Amino acid sequence: MELARILRDLNLVEESEKCNGASACSLIRVLSQIHHRFVAEESAKLGLLKSTVQLLRSGEGCWLFPECSSDLSAAYVELVGCFTGYAALPVCDTDSGTLPSSSYEQIPPKAEAVGSALLALTVQLGEAVRSSDSTISGTARSLIRTLGPTLCVFSITHLQDQAWTSKASRKCALELLNSTVRATSSGSLLELLCGKVEGDKRGMLGPILDTLQPELTKENWKRNQAVKHVFSWVLVQVGRPWLADYLEKVFPPSLLISDDYRTDNKVLGVHCLHHIVLNVPAADLRQFNRAQVLYHALFNHLYTSEAPLIQVVLPCLVDLLSVLEKPHVHTGSPRKPNHFDDVLRLILTHMEMEHKLALRRIYASNLLLFIEKMGIGIARHLKRLERVVVGYLEVCDAPEEKARLSILEVLERTIQTAWPRIECRMGVLAKSLLRFLVDISSESLSPELREELMTRASRCLLLLDHCSQGKLLVLLKEVDSSCVSDSVLECIRSLTTAQGV
Repeated sequence: MELARILRDLNLVEESEKCNGASACSLIRVLSQIHHRFVAEESAKLGLLKSTVQLLRSGEGCWLFPECSSDLSAAYVELVGCFTGYAALPVCDTDSGTLPSSSYEQIPPKAEAVGSALLALTVQLGEAVRSSDSTISGTARSLIRTLGPTLCVFSITHLQDQAWTSKASRKCALELLNSTVRATSSGSLLELLCGKVEGDKRGMLGPILDTLQPELTKENWKRNQAVKHVFSWVLVQVGRPWLADYLEKVFPPSLLISDDYRTDNKVLGVHCLHHIVLNVPAADLRQFNRAQVLYHALFNHLYTSEAPLIQVVLPCLVDLLSVLEKPHVHTGSPRKPNHFDDVLRLILTHMEMEHKLALRRIYASNLLLFIEKMGIGIARHLKRLERVVVGYLEVCDAPEEKARLSILEVLERTIQTAWPRIECRMGVLAKSLLRFLVDISSESLSPELREELMTRASRCLLLLDHCSQGKLLVLLKEVDSSCVSDSVLECIRSLTTAQGV
């Protein structure tokens, strides 16, 4: 028999002698002896994994999944646990939480071998779940429910492009994850994690988070470099309305990771927190003062000069402030300053002093988000905003001019929003825009980019003219043609002609 031959290859002599028929072999004893040998014999591990794959593929459902018992579940759990432990990442005891890439050289082949064995098991479980035999089907359903969280965590650990993975190990991990989804009779990964319907607690997200929880404490989360990536990967798969049910399990680890001293960890943590803000109801975020705690954590990040961190913090803050601040009700009384004003005041202060082009681009591109959310409240900050606009228009940001394109969009939206307060600032803004037109007419820019910059600047000049009841374009007609280039004159001429001045 094929099964008897495999047992002999595994050196399970006693079991192979009993194996006159598949049912004559004790599955629990076989699994236990494989587990014992795998733990005791370091040099035999890869061979045992290959033999286990053959054993699982050749075993019939009635032998692999007899009537479910605590001993059967324990035998499978122990075997899967020792297999996944073989491909576990080395423990990191450094304060940085990172190890050199050379420390992970042996992990990809181990993960691929373990993944193949687990894949063979999940394929058999999937077929057994669909079996017409109620005993086999019931046992398989119970086992996949028990083993599922461990299988998912292992798959996700080796699924991502990291120092401890290779192309082959990532492919194997993806196949294992997809096979686990099929074995649970789920239609998708989201269904596997969250259940089939809203409020269905049979999804595996809770057990997966419980599996990760011991490693996501303040003392342990840096000892395994993969755990933060597994956590964030699982988190972003789950959105509304399911994520709110797991807020207590995902909020503290996200906050912990974002509070680290390393920029890459801060970025990852803020990425997780932003996903929570977008996918959890505002009432739940405000409960137990969570939103305030998160606000103070993000606000402190604004004092950094790390561009990658600022890039993720600003959009997260905009969405969080919409949770903290209720929409303004028009009662006739002045709007009271709020968290939006505090954040914008600090951002504008930093923008005035910032000289790094990377940060200038990020600040300029995200400033528009605040203006759109604040509405007429932006009028409180026009003096400082004016200085920022003028300063940013003066500095070349070649070759793409992202900062100046963004700041022109900011100016346009500001004029549209706070137009009653703009006429008194027309002189400064118009001079800055005209100087900008002159500058870009002589800079080495592509024709398409120069045209876009001129178009945006022209729109701002037109809006300023509307705010001044047509006074600006009358003044523009008197511009001395000897002082500017033909392209600037053509731009001014097109503006005055369009308005019939």
